Amino acid sequence: MNKPLILILSLFFAVAQLAVGQQRPQYSQYMLNNYLLNPAISGIEDYADVRLSHRRQWVGLEGAPSTYYVSVHTPLNKGASGNKYHRALAHHGVGATLHTDKTGPLRRTGLSVSYAYHLPLTTSINVSAGVATGLIRNSINASELDFSNDNDPLAGGGDINNTMLDLNLGLWLYSRNFSVGVSGAQLLKNAGSFGDGVVSSDEATLELQRHYFITASYRLEPTESLDVIPSVMLKLADPSPASIDASLRVMYDERFWVGGSYRHNDALVAMVGVYISPLLDLSYSYDFTTSDLNNVSAGTHEVVLGFKLLNNRRIICPQWVW
Repeated sequence: MNKPLILILSLFFAVAQLAVGQQRPQYSQYMLNNYLLNPAISGIEDYADVRLSHRRQWVGLEGAPSTYYVSVHTPLNKGASGNKYHRALAHHGVGATLHTDKTGPLRRTGLSVSYAYHLPLTTSINVSAGVATGLIRNSINASELDFSNDNDPLAGGGDINNTMLDLNLGLWLYSRNFSVGVSGAQLLKNAGSFGDGVVSSDEATLELQRHYFITASYRLEPTESLDVIPSVMLKLADPSPASIDASLRVMYDERFWVGGSYRHNDALVAMVGVYISPLLDLSYSYDFTTSDLNNVSAGTHEVVLGFKLLNNRRIICPQWVW
């Protein structure tokens, strides 16, 4: 295997162990689509929420991660709300997510479907519980590797492919101005794993880590047209150390917003977004790398495009996940 690829693969696996959650795709704008982390959000809004995103990480570094996803979730039997900030009604929600994450010759593709039940606790506070299940497929494309050692286990060509069952669980406590969520992902680890490839499981493994996420956000309203929204996420993935993301966004007239975020020992993030219409919203973030990778990369770009389908109330700014 040539030296550049050895360096890339070594770098990837080192970062995957040190940066919690990197085994799962990393998202700077997670607070706009917490559904990616917590299935309990399925169907939280009054419309079908559809989001498409592309994240290009560590630009300039050969083989760096590139991630795409599409997510959709919608309520069932929610009924009509009487006014803009009506209490949430007891209802069901369903959704689905498809993502692919490529790092050098490594590719990870996941497909999952979710269900959640939302229940009002008081006139202003609601709780939901959700489950998501699906498949995760990990693969190594040997054709993208150059071998100088004929004894390398991948030198015969072909791919390593391994598909695993996935299970995610979550709880979400929310009101008009705050939310707290707890979720677990990849809870089955390697149970239900099945694969094919050119090497045996004892020669190469593509194991999953259990991941846990704790998120919280609060919306302050200093003026009628200004919202200030701090949020935080704690990520846990044994045996990796805990990591914290903290962000602050300022929204004007529930249409335009700017923000910043700090990812522990990794990056500073600048974000901007606009709710264009009852159908469309768009946001962008740029990560300024603060780790040693800033010597070889030009940061990270992430774009999210959102659609509000079946939006009969013509909501522009989301009511519950702002």
